[in-house]
Amino acid sequence: MNGRELEVKAVVDDPGALAARLEARGAALAFRGRMSDRRYDTLDRALQARDEVLRVRTFVAAGTAGRASEVTWKGPTGRRGGYKAREEHQLELADPATAALILERLGLVVSDATDRCVEFYGWPGEGGREAAVVRLEWYPRMDVLVEVEGAPDAIEDAVRSSGLARAAFTPDRLLDFAARYEARTGRKAALALRDLEPEERPEWPAWAPATR
Repeated sequence: MNGRELEVKAVVDDPGALAARLEARGAALAFRGRMSDRRYDTLDRALQARDEVLRVRTFVAAGTAGRASEVTWKGPTGRRGGYKAREEHQLELADPATAALILERLGLVVSDATDRCVEFYGWPGEGGREAAVVRLEWYPRMDVLVEVEGAPDAIEDAVRSSGLARAAFTPDRLLDFAARYEARTGRKAALALRDLEPEERPEWPAWAPATR
């Protein structure tokens, strides 16, 4: 995939109810499972300094042992018409371990990790084509979020059907949501499994793939 990413996010109190509303409007569940991100950078964090992202993402579908992966580069974050916007290019990977080895041989290191359980819903547009993607996200310890990505008209259509207030959706970064969670609850957000205590269980749904 090549192009420009437009998205908004919101906190979800009842993900089951939101999913039911999406399906009632014709959204189709495309994936349910675990999604793990490993972000790579130079030792001096040159990519971070330029607000660029180089990420290897791995998917494990619920109820299977199969894996799929992709590598993505993202340019600096901007805002356009109330949406988070950034240039994005990605390609699918057959072997994430080899991709990681290549990046490491180039002198890059894992600079950040994110683990979450997700449900992807395809939002229908004209002619039944997918016009947006709605993603529910469960983190090891944080609020459940919904992300809507696509063309502006499709984003707004999906947002209206979500049952959440439009004002709840923002172009803020994930770390902004984590900071608000911490301020509200007094608990440290855990965005990756490595952030949990040794015996702590992640706050994931019952269908989540194996956690460790």
